[in-house]
Amino acid sequence: MLTEWCADLNSLDTLSPQEKKRQGYIHELIQTEERYVEDLNIVLEVFHRPMSESGRVNDAEMSMIFVNWKELLACNTKLLKALRVRKKTGGDNMPVQMIGDILAAELSHMQPYIRFCSCQINGATLLQTRTDNEPDFKDFLKKIATDYRCKGMPLSSFLLKPMQRITRYPLHIKNILECTAEGHADRGPLKEALERAEELCQQVNEGVREKENSDRLEWIQSHVQCDGSVEHLVFNSLTNCLGPRKLLHSGKMYKVKSNKELWAFLFNDFLLLTHAAKQFTSSGPDKLFSNKNNVQLKMYKPPVLLNEVLVKLPDPSSDEPVFHISHIDRVYILRTDNINERTAWVQKIKAASEEFIETEKKKREKAYQARSVKASGIGRLLVTILEATELKAKKPNGKSNPYCEVTMGAQMFTSRTLNDTLNPKWNFNCQFHIKDLYQDVLCITIFERDQFSPDDFLGRTEVPVATIKKELENKGPVTRRLLLHEVPTGEVWVRLDLQLFGNK
Repeated sequence: MLTEWCADLNSLDTLSPQEKKRQGYIHELIQTEERYVEDLNIVLEVFHRPMSESGRVNDAEMSMIFVNWKELLACNTKLLKALRVRKKTGGDNMPVQMIGDILAAELSHMQPYIRFCSCQINGATLLQTRTDNEPDFKDFLKKIATDYRCKGMPLSSFLLKPMQRITRYPLHIKNILECTAEGHADRGPLKEALERAEELCQQVNEGVREKENSDRLEWIQSHVQCDGSVEHLVFNSLTNCLGPRKLLHSGKMYKVKSNKELWAFLFNDFLLLTHAAKQFTSSGPDKLFSNKNNVQLKMYKPPVLLNEVLVKLPDPSSDEPVFHISHIDRVYILRTDNINERTAWVQKIKAASEEFIETEKKKREKAYQARSVKASGIGRLLVTILEATELKAKKPNGKSNPYCEVTMGAQMFTSRTLNDTLNPKWNFNCQFHIKDLYQDVLCITIFERDQFSPDDFLGRTEVPVATIKKELENKGPVTRRLLLHEVPTGEVWVRLDLQLFGNK
C-alpha cells in the first residue's frame, strides 16, 4: 500500500525517493497553510481591532481596507482543519481521505477571494492616501505594527498575502502531483484539485480586471463632459450588442494639422476623442485615472462607432508615428508619441472593429437562417407592418428612433429604423411559415434604436394564428389596429393575409 501521509518526517528514509519527495511537498503545503492562517489572524488582532476601536477609521473605510477578511479566514481555517484531521488519522490501518479530495472540496468554496482581490486595490489606495496626508495616522499604524508577530511588516504587506496565497495553490498541487505515481489513488483527485485551483486564479484575475475596468469607466463618467452627444452616454453599462462595456486602451495623441492635444479612450464599441478643458500633465494611464487627478475633459467629436471605421497607416515604412481613422465622411489624422504607441492603437482599434463587425454579422446570419428554412408546414402568413402611432418618446428632443421586430418562433424580421418620430410609417413586408395553427403566435415588438446602450423597449403585442384564421375566414387580407402592451402609450397598424395549403 502506498503511503498517503507520513506524519513523522524522520520515517521518510523508509520510503522510495519519489514518495519521499511527495511527502515533502505535502508537508510544505500544510506548513505554509498554517503560517498563512496565522497571518490572517494577526491582521484581525494586531490591525483590525485597534483601528476599529481607535475611532480613526470609520466603518466604510474599514470595509474598504479589509473587505471580507473574516470570510477569508473562515475558508482557510476550514481547509487547515481538514488537512490536520487527515494528518492525525493517517495510518496503515485507517482509511485516509486523499489530499486531492480535500483540496478539490475546499478550493471550490473559496469564492470570497474573488471579491477581496477585486476590491483590495481600492483599500490599498485609501490606506496609502491617508498615510501620505496624515502624519498622526501614519504614526498610529507604525506603532501597532511594532507587535512582535508582525516581524516588521506593515499592514500593506499583509493585505497582499491573500492574492499571493491563491497563486501558490496551483504550484503546490503541481509539485505533489508530479511526485504521485501513476495508478496512485490520489492522482485523479489531485488533477481535479489542480483544475479548481487554476480556475479560482482565473476567476480572481478576471474579477480584478472587471473591477479595474468598472472603476475606470466610473472615472471617465465623472471626468468627461459629453455635452452635445446625440445620446446620453453611460460608460459603465451594457453596450448595444457586445455585452458589458470594456475600456481597451487609453492615452494621449495629437491632431497632425493643428498639433491639438487629445485624450483618447478606446472601448469595445466606440472610440472617444476628448480634450482637456485646462492644460494638465499625466505620465501615463495609471496617473490619468488617479483619484487625485481632477482634470475635466470635453468631448472633441461625437463618439466613433467601431463598426463604421477603417484604420490606415499612411506609409508603413515611415518613422513618423501617424495613422488615419476614416469614419463615414470624416478622416482623423492622428499622431502618437512614438511608433510603439501607434502600433498599439492601430492593432487594438482594428481588433475591436473586427470583433464588433463579426458579432453583428453572426446576429444577422442567425436571423437569416431562422427565416430561410425551406417552406414547410400547413400555410403561410403575409404580414405588412404599416405604421405605429403615439409611441413613447425616448430622446431628449421628445422623439424616438423606432424600428419594429416581427417574430414567430425562431423566424424573425426587422424593419428599418426611422429617426426622430413617434409615428413611424414603415410599410414593411414579411412572410412566416405556419407549422401549427393553434400554437404559432405572431409577435410584434417595437424598439428605440440606440448606439451606445441596449435598444429601449417601446411596446409589444401578440396575435395567435388561430385568432387570425377565425377573423379572416374567407375574407382575404385584413388591416388591424393593435394596442402596444407594457407601455403607457402606442399602437401599431398591420395588414394580415393568412394562406393555408390544401383544405386545412
